Amino acid sequence: MTAEDLSVPAADLMIVGHYDKAPGYATRRAGGSPSWLLLWTEAGAGYVAQGGASREVGPGDLVVLGSGVAQHYRVRPGAERWRFWWVHFQPRASWAAWLAPYVGDDGCHVVAGVPQPVHGRIDLAFRRALRDARWTPDTPVPAAPRGPAVVVGGAARELVMGAVEEVLVLATALARPAGRGEEGDERVRRVLAIIAAEPGAPHSVASLARTVALSPSRFAHLFAEETGQTPMQAVRRARVRHAASLLEVTDMDVGQVAAASGFVSPFHFSRAFRKEYGLPPRDYRARVRP
Repeated sequence: MTAEDLSVPAADLMIVGHYDKAPGYATRRAGGSPSWLLLWTEAGAGYVAQGGASREVGPGDLVVLGSGVAQHYRVRPGAERWRFWWVHFQPRASWAAWLAPYVGDDGCHVVAGVPQPVHGRIDLAFRRALRDARWTPDTPVPAAPRGPAVVVGGAARELVMGAVEEVLVLATALARPAGRGEEGDERVRRVLAIIAAEPGAPHSVASLARTVALSPSRFAHLFAEETGQTPMQAVRRARVRHAASLLEVTDMDVGQVAAASGFVSPFHFSRAFRKEYGLPPRDYRARVRP
């Protein structure tokens, strides 16, 4: 079975594919999909609509469509082609915070204009996902597999989820949400990338300001103006998201997760985690790992 056979993939299926489509290609799901859908445009141009939200996409644009809402995507009229990667998946809860600044109407998330320097790494992550979708301990995977792949086995799923997570981290850390001003944006994005890369590090307003050659007061003002939060609020949210990922995919106890994520004590960790996710770390782990 391949994705070609699945006009509406089942919620529990994870599918990875790469298309290079000519004018005339279109997919329409009046009832939406029970899975989420990620679309990364490599070349050409497409048109993506979900519910009442729609937009044209080009190279460097990432679109993530939530489940259960009517969707329609096709080669953009007038374009010669649309070459793109796509993944049907169920997101990890910790990904919601990364995507939140980019959410629009009807669960349509658009991360537009991801900077060119990371395109190559994103492409490699997708290629790895396509290979790993077919991975089993006893079966070698072709170096260049062809066609979409339905992910088989728990190990393969974790490998592919890791690749998708890498794509989301790279794209959301470096792109700029719509409506943000240009002044200071590059410096703020650099700091956000530093925080995302090592959330458990002993960050402070002063240490982050030094990385972009600003005074602490100027940096704090600029950061809040650009992001709507203070630098330490951003650090705390990054630490909580990192902790959520550890709770989902490791057997570390809560104290170990707190320490690995940069919290000074399990108590402070639990309080911050509850504020972000609405439940304590142990309950969160029980919910996502039944």
